[in-house]
Amino acid sequence: MRDHGVINVPENYGRIAFSRTEIRNIFIAVGALTIAFTITFLGGLAGLVRADLPTALYALVISFIAVLSGFMLHELGHKFVAQRAGAWAEFRAHPSGLLMAIFFSFLGFIFALPGAVYIQGMISRKQNGLISLAGPAINLALGVVFIALYFVTGSDLLSTAFYIIGSVNFLLAAFNLLPIPPLDGSKVLRWSVPAYMAAFGAALVMAALILTGNL
Repeated sequence: MRDHGVINVPENYGRIAFSRTEIRNIFIAVGALTIAFTITFLGGLAGLVRADLPTALYALVISFIAVLSGFMLHELGHKFVAQRAGAWAEFRAHPSGLLMAIFFSFLGFIFALPGAVYIQGMISRKQNGLISLAGPAINLALGVVFIALYFVTGSDLLSTAFYIIGSVNFLLAAFNLLPIPPLDGSKVLRWSVPAYMAAFGAALVMAALILTGNL
């Protein structure tokens, strides 16, 4: 809206903000995913039954950090870039997807649709590409940090934790950058082929090294 040649900018334009509903959804998603990852790391239902308390607590801590970095910071990356662009952006959990994650964790693996950041506003193709790239970029950066810590700390429980958390971040980056709608990769590719190739190439190399045991 223009008034005497001056643009009236909304009060909260470009600001990072959280609603109570969003915060509640974040806690629900992080809690449910942490439970699912913990059960998976322990080897499913059979491993959960056999695990002693120290082992279970170790898996719980690793799971919480992996979920917080790999999933939640990924989603918040989308949110922050979108809000800085002037859009409305809030995270919403998917209850059925979280229940599915817990169910499959008892079988010893993770498959989940935990939730997403919903965005509304006038967003250009470039802004949409940058918003989509923000999440995987955070995963790649955190993956580098945790794998570096793994090499620095040597062989013990702490280094194992760093390796697992770094691996989760790299694998999530590679998955989310697949050029398949509605994954982030399809939106980044639509905006910039060079940016997509650089990001996906880095994620793919790191994920391949992890899956083949060469990292």
